[in-house]
Amino acid sequence: MPLFRITLKRMKNSNGIRLEPGMSVDVSSSSFSNPVSTNGGKLVADAFYRVYGVDIKKAGALNMVDLDVERIGV
Repeated sequence: MPLFRITLKRMKNSNGIRLEPGMSVDVSSSSFSNPVSTNGGKLVADAFYRVYGVDIKKAGALNMVDLDVERIGV
């Protein structure tokens, strides 16, 4: 199972949610494809909610413009 590190690229303040650059989560996926674009980014959104308590989907940041995806494990 590949391990991905997803990091926020820039500050975003939207819908009452403030996101800071550098916020990152690690997500393991059963697929080798990008977890932000797979299954509507559910794994990524759940990880950000679990770690930081923020809903990045509601903030409009669940996209490749705001997030940097790096595969760190196989």
